[in-house]
Amino acid sequence: MASERILVVDDDRSVLKTLKACLESAGLGVITATGEHDALSAARSEAFDLAILDMQLQGFDGIELMRELRDLFPGMPVIILTGFGTIESAVLAMSQGAFSFLTKPVHLQQLLSSVEKALKNKRLTIPMARPEELPEDAKGKPVNMIAKSSKMIQILDTISRIAGNNSTVYIHGESGTGKELVAKAIHSASPRKEKPFVAVNCAAIPESLLESHLFGHEKGAFTGAAQAVRGVFSQAHGGTIFLDEIGEMRPATQAKLLRVLQDRSFYPLGSEKLVRVDVRVIVATNKDLVGEVKKGSFRDDLFYRIHVIPVYVPPLRERRDDIPPLVEHFVARLNERTGRNIREVTAGAMARLLAHEWKGNVRELENTIEYAAAMTKGDVISEEYILPPQRQSEDGKPISFRDARSLFEKKYLTRVLQVCNGNVAEAAEVAGKCRTEFYDLLKKHLVDPREFRQPSR
Repeated sequence: MASERILVVDDDRSVLKTLKACLESAGLGVITATGEHDALSAARSEAFDLAILDMQLQGFDGIELMRELRDLFPGMPVIILTGFGTIESAVLAMSQGAFSFLTKPVHLQQLLSSVEKALKNKRLTIPMARPEELPEDAKGKPVNMIAKSSKMIQILDTISRIAGNNSTVYIHGESGTGKELVAKAIHSASPRKEKPFVAVNCAAIPESLLESHLFGHEKGAFTGAAQAVRGVFSQAHGGTIFLDEIGEMRPATQAKLLRVLQDRSFYPLGSEKLVRVDVRVIVATNKDLVGEVKKGSFRDDLFYRIHVIPVYVPPLRERRDDIPPLVEHFVARLNERTGRNIREVTAGAMARLLAHEWKGNVRELENTIEYAAAMTKGDVISEEYILPPQRQSEDGKPISFRDARSLFEKKYLTRVLQVCNGNVAEAAEVAGKCRTEFYDLLKKHLVDPREFRQPSR
């Protein structure tokens, strides 16, 4: 931590003296200020890596000062100190973007630990506020890795360690946790970043077409093959291919994928010409593949081939510290996309978000914020629109048309999957949807088709 500069703001000079001595003993450069004017003056004259602010300053709010400082230094972590250690004030500080919240009298070792984590997070996390400096994915869109919890910071550290080699990465975790984002971050931090990143959802492509999609085919290779097509492995040459939901791949395709992983070569369908590719392979699944291997539905040799560098992305309920910055990110993105100017999420709303279990993880959180933003008339999201009752309000009035349609869609999806025994391809045909569109609906409504599959007799 030797090169970082810290701004410490408190109207109690004895507290400033103690904090300055503690931080300087850790090799940090420290500038102190007793109020808003001095703090902003110092911030305009030199750059800081971290700010430590008292929440209750004489004549000024520490959270308002935090907003001013973050305008000057986008992405700079802020630690809030307060003598008023209530849950409400803690939630308010976190909802406004504070990195952590400490109560007075401050335990100095706890402060040093929080400072170290904040600085490490700043070094590893890609700043959201300066998109022109962000690495980009294959479509030119910035890759935002938002990490505040220790578990996500550890993942960022892992990414920085493994990005430079070509080993296969095995990303696993529940649906909606951000596995594809982790894959994109690995690619963007690697020497292959200027080459393509190609993502394939193995569950959304019919098994009869998956082999052709992966490896390509020659003209006339099968009925309907009117022209030769390059597969995604060829398209990803020099870059990275991401195979999502690999646990849904059938054994026949697994065998062909195994050879590609071993030799980085394959024969397109209908061709006798061997194609060699240089690709980094990243796979992801929300299934327990160890259990699938034991059941015989996933090849053990393929499992060991892909399970080289495992990366576990934890569910949101195990990293609640990430919720406030994720909410801030989603609100900012909605403002940009819709032209709204939502400026605040109330403490009550944030408390409700922090207490929820989030079975759909980050995807469910994003949908919740989008709903709340759509329902909010003003520029503040209150708890009224956070995870409201689904069917009707307490006064018995009907829910909105949008909510009613959403409930119907989910009920319909559930019913058709029950009839089709969890077979997505068959259910999509019954619904009159293409399989990809049907799969998107399942993801939107957090419906898992596996729950409707009856064991074979």
